[in-house]
Amino acid sequence: MKLPQAPTEESFPSPLHHPRVATVLGRWLGVAITICFLTGLFSHFQQATPGWLVIPSRPASLYRVTQGLHVLSGLVSVPLLLAKLWTVYPKLFAKLAWPPSRKALTTILERASILVLVSALALELFIGFLNTLQWYPWPFPFKETHYALAWTIIGALLVHLAVKLPLITAHWRRTPADRTPVPPPADSLPPAITGLTRRGLFRTVAGAGALVGITSIGQSVPALGPVAVLAPRKPNIGPQGLPVNRTAKDAGVVAVGDDWRFTVIGPSRLSYSLDELRALPQSWSQLPIACVEGWSQAARWEGIRVRDLLRLCGAPEGSRVRVVSMEKGGFYATSELPSQYAEDPLTLLALRLNGTTLDLDHGYPARVIAPNRPGVLQTKWVHRLEVLT
Repeated sequence: MKLPQAPTEESFPSPLHHPRVATVLGRWLGVAITICFLTGLFSHFQQATPGWLVIPSRPASLYRVTQGLHVLSGLVSVPLLLAKLWTVYPKLFAKLAWPPSRKALTTILERASILVLVSALALELFIGFLNTLQWYPWPFPFKETHYALAWTIIGALLVHLAVKLPLITAHWRRTPADRTPVPPPADSLPPAITGLTRRGLFRTVAGAGALVGITSIGQSVPALGPVAVLAPRKPNIGPQGLPVNRTAKDAGVVAVGDDWRFTVIGPSRLSYSLDELRALPQSWSQLPIACVEGWSQAARWEGIRVRDLLRLCGAPEGSRVRVVSMEKGGFYATSELPSQYAEDPLTLLALRLNGTTLDLDHGYPARVIAPNRPGVLQTKWVHRLEVLT
């Protein structure tokens, strides 16, 4: 009995496994990864700002846009990655010459970079998706792991591009041969995709990416909310027409009594009851809540400008502010407002939302709202501000 032979690269003659196809799909995937990386870097620096970096408070909706793009590009990368892997998987069956030659060593380096790239990218997309659901079934910290994986992906991608640069350059532009449709051999593909041309494959992948985008971007674009079936948060759903990530119950916070006091610790110490806060000059801001999970929604906030409170306590210009919540524990029970945010007239100690008193789940009796900030830093249930110089 003759044993079947192991497949080789030549066992996959379909024109859909051509380097030109891999180059085009790689280009699309590269754009998605680059957008995802840069917007993710911006989000990371928002929460862990290095000393040399000053993040501006304007445009007010910048973080809303960048984080929406971050999650969108990550989701769109899934069908692009699957299509790219399907196109190039016959390369796994290419034979290595022995003894090893320079070409064989290049092939080994290429496969190693692909192994690291695909493994890190698959894990990054997987845990990123679960983060949008606020589900963390792992023992490691999400933020630090997500950040480390991002740099691993970029490093492996650069190595891969360096190794494959001659092939990418050769197939970057369409040649006359690429313009002529070449039907695939009937026996080389499963029946479901027999007859699929390169152009058909590109349209299918682009359509899949567009479908994923349209059914998820509604969490950031209210007009597309009704079709956002993949979005874990829908616009306008929640107390006072605004979604909630962390409820008062989750944070261990209960409604305050009449003896509640709000304090500002600075050159002069200020203390206010809730009625006294309401008696101070009030302002309003139209600002979005934009969360790291990708959802965002604008709302009207009313309260006291933080910079006015700083003036009342005699804080010098350029002061930073530590914001302290009544939340019991948690990573974001305190946050820091850099001076450019504390001085921005849109930054409020908010007491009202969309025309009514803050709901407890939205931070009653007071919360901070500032332009161009992640939702996790828009601290709720605030009872103290501390001036830092």
